[in-house]
Amino acid sequence: MDGLPGAASPAEPTIGRFSGGEVRTMALPVLRSSNTVNRWDPFREFEDLHGRLDEWLESAVSGVPVWSPLADVSETADAYLVAVDLPGVKREDVSVELMGTTLAIAGELKEREQAGWFRSRTRRRGRFEYRTTLPHEVDADRVEANLNDGVLSVRIPKSEAMKPRRIEITGN
Repeated sequence: MDGLPGAASPAEPTIGRFSGGEVRTMALPVLRSSNTVNRWDPFREFEDLHGRLDEWLESAVSGVPVWSPLADVSETADAYLVAVDLPGVKREDVSVELMGTTLAIAGELKEREQAGWFRSRTRRRGRFEYRTTLPHEVDADRVEANLNDGVLSVRIPKSEAMKPRRIEITGN
């Protein structure tokens, strides 16, 4: 009887009565964590798409190619962490700016003088820009940035108002 319509498996939770005395339910997904990193936000997707289209339009109009480096954004209990791959970029050729909850990293990977003829060039060079919008208010005065081994690490602390705090329950 397995696989037939109306047949309930013993592992399924049951509720409700159907013809023949059969009892079944549908399992619904359960949100088990309130972690905001795993929560999908369609408006953030549109913001990111809008930012990328702006970059593309800017590079098309200005004639200067702008590329976006690869990056990871993660969240801890007290900060947002951004790691951007910038191999071959010097510290003085990068700028990091925070405007509200938008982090902007821009700079230039300068071309080095090379001898000989090239058959192929696949490494990126020129201006780059990376932008991301963080989900909550941040403490702009305590932002830290470190460029080490070709990876720019930016730590953006959350504002005190956004940090979770434990509320004591009173009563008997």
